[in-house]
Amino acid sequence: MTQILSGREAADALLGTLSEQVSQLDPKLVVVQVGDDPASASYIKQKMKSCEKVGMRHEHKHLPADTTREQLFSLIEQLNADPDVTGFIVQLPLPDHLQPLVPQVIRAIDPKKDVDGFGAYNLGKVLLSREFEHLPPATPSGIIALMEHYKIDPAGKHVVVVGRSNIVGKPIALMLLNRDATVTVCHSRTPDLGVITRQADILIAAVGKPKLITADMVKDGVVVIDVGMSRTKDGLTGDVDFAGVEPKASAITPVPGGVGPMTVAGLLRNCVRAKERQKEQD
Repeated sequence: MTQILSGREAADALLGTLSEQVSQLDPKLVVVQVGDDPASASYIKQKMKSCEKVGMRHEHKHLPADTTREQLFSLIEQLNADPDVTGFIVQLPLPDHLQPLVPQVIRAIDPKKDVDGFGAYNLGKVLLSREFEHLPPATPSGIIALMEHYKIDPAGKHVVVVGRSNIVGKPIALMLLNRDATVTVCHSRTPDLGVITRQADILIAAVGKPKLITADMVKDGVVVIDVGMSRTKDGLTGDVDFAGVEPKASAITPVPGGVGPMTVAGLLRNCVRAKERQKEQD
């Protein structure tokens, strides 16, 4: 019987542990949105709902699609300087005219308030050791929390990560190394992908290609964590062919309802941690 790894259940459990800290620390999260990307609007709505659930102060700053570079960076400077703002994110993607500036946008965010964990400082700390994972990227952090909730210990396991982005693939590989897993990272240039994925005790798919991972690419008993989410004519679909892979897996995340809620929970936990560290430095 395959275990379905419900991100909603695990996220509710994690958010439940945060409520008391939120009431004591009173952090504030700000989400900056530029333009009207429908997927972004959906993600932001989930973040705001989760903030309400734990009693976290939150603000959605929605800027028009024609916002200039100067206006966006001026707002980032204001948020960096505002002592009442614990952490903030700039929701991606940005409109086409601002998209080339994403690396500069990430760099402009104060590392102490970088609750998305995308900046070089916080990514670099993930490289050092588990003890320095203070503000890790939210999705990898959520994946680790999901595994902990379901008591899936990566130590001594062969984990195959398909995807090498700075947001998911690279940082989750590092975080699993920090937890004594043997990690292989695959990507678009990996030949004979199935040869590698069939070796996985735990398979993490994070490339954004619908149903890339098929039943013949996994071994019996594998744990599958599907980070992908694409809109197709059949609705939302992950990187894994769920119907084909699920009978072979010992545990698998659904799409939607798997990693997505954990990303939001990871973001809120980072905001709490940011507030804790800011108070320590006062």
